[in-house]
Amino acid sequence: MDRSPYDTHLDRNLANFTPLSPLSFFTRAKTVYPHRPAYAYGSIRRTWGEVYERASRLASALAAQGIGKNDTVAIIAPNIPAIFDAHFGVPMLGAVLNPINIRLDAATIKYILNHGNAKVLITDTRFAPEVKKALADLGRDDLLVIDIDDTETDEASGERLGEMEFEEFLSAGSADFDWSLPGDEWDAISLNYTSGTTSDPKGVVVHHRGAYLIAMGTIASWPFSAPDPNGFPVHMYVVPLFHCNGWGHAWALAANGGMSVLVRNITAKNLFAAIEEHKVTHFGGAPIVLSMLINASAEERRPFDWPINVYTAAAPPPPSVLHAIEAMGFRLTHVYGLTETYGHVVECAWQEDWNDLDADAVAAKKSRQGVGFSVTEDIQVMDPETMEPVPADGETIGEIMIRGNVVMKGYLNAPEATDAAFAGGYFHSGDLAVRHADGYVQIKDRSKDIIISGGENISSVEIEGVLYKHPDVLAAAVVAKPDEKWGETPCAFLEVRPGSSISEDDVLAFCRNHLAGFKMPKTVVFQELPKTSTGKIQKFVLREQFKA
Repeated sequence: MDRSPYDTHLDRNLANFTPLSPLSFFTRAKTVYPHRPAYAYGSIRRTWGEVYERASRLASALAAQGIGKNDTVAIIAPNIPAIFDAHFGVPMLGAVLNPINIRLDAATIKYILNHGNAKVLITDTRFAPEVKKALADLGRDDLLVIDIDDTETDEASGERLGEMEFEEFLSAGSADFDWSLPGDEWDAISLNYTSGTTSDPKGVVVHHRGAYLIAMGTIASWPFSAPDPNGFPVHMYVVPLFHCNGWGHAWALAANGGMSVLVRNITAKNLFAAIEEHKVTHFGGAPIVLSMLINASAEERRPFDWPINVYTAAAPPPPSVLHAIEAMGFRLTHVYGLTETYGHVVECAWQEDWNDLDADAVAAKKSRQGVGFSVTEDIQVMDPETMEPVPADGETIGEIMIRGNVVMKGYLNAPEATDAAFAGGYFHSGDLAVRHADGYVQIKDRSKDIIISGGENISSVEIEGVLYKHPDVLAAAVVAKPDEKWGETPCAFLEVRPGSSISEDDVLAFCRNHLAGFKMPKTVVFQELPKTSTGKIQKFVLREQFKA
């Protein structure tokens, strides 16, 4: 068969094809914006030129230790310079960055280091107690350990566990390290572990191509070019860099020479102070972070008179929270994604005709997860058994399925789990949702969080949305409580405002005005809610309370 003229002597070559990688953005930032600030942390200010030099030194120093392509470099650190630098320095070497959640226990840290076959561990000394136990149980003499001694925090310095400190390690590297882009854009750039709340965590492998595209998708989705008040975007890192690589925002900021404000301890006081000092224009965070800002004291708050663009994700924020945060001057965009999709890949894209809606209707629209990013090939709500799309009626529940270039390569050393996740040609999210007539998706629950009471499916998210409307409720989580008669009934766990005298009867009376009888919580518990480091409420911990 004759080849088409379009396939003849029109092959890829060095002139017309380059593997996609966010490292290309990094090179551009160093070249175009060498004197523009890349990040601020405490008293530290570093430009893109300086960060490029640090990343080069890190890559060079790792190479001198025998680290190369596809070797895993783990890091345990909050949002501080070292982990930002590592997001560029480690992939410059062709190695794979493995950011580990700082709140994990020793057993889980050991599991991740072993499962990911880490060759290097870079660790903040403040987390030495759990890391030390993990290393002792791991019993590996060949694991290179580098300490980070953060001098910009007032927290007491922890025990040194490694061979040298991070800054000393960098000084051994060369600023002129000769590196290259990956030979294949499908090469792994990062290994990110899921929470593992019901079993061992799964190692999500993501590639350079997806990292490049999620950065571009963020720039296209978010107004990530803010001329005022700085002349460039200033992004405040609330989302941990160990969580989905901080949603890929460091890579996106390299593309347009933006600046990051690194915040180690996430409190309302610290966030407002950073907003005021650096004139922050962007940040992302879970709904619990929005509630923190809404409920900040007058002493903690700081005024601002410029637009601040906010991405929020995780549990669907109730309309009352969305309305309150908008009233403070924040421009909110609801997004959705998972570790397996590099973070956010679905957005509640704004429609102009919504501008004429009243405040409650606007908040209701914004509480939906929405439609796929420009780099998300397809998002569907399907019956997981038949793989058929559910009707777009806003009522029929199905599972969110995602397809495209911003879906993971798969799970490390877990072929069966990978095959199950990709069954039918879509990534199975495990999140249950409806699709509205306009095509926008709205999550109803995680599949494991649906409450089945007397044969009726009850959305815990719906009940939580009502509870958040109560003026004394700061945070709410609804889980299934075993019941002899009904099988399960809804139980509401609530954090309330300090000094509140709200009672269980008060809560039930409030819910009675907003919910059908079978959806009513049958039990109300007042306590501080367990949360992950990213602000997600840990419902599995609450379920364990019933078992105990």
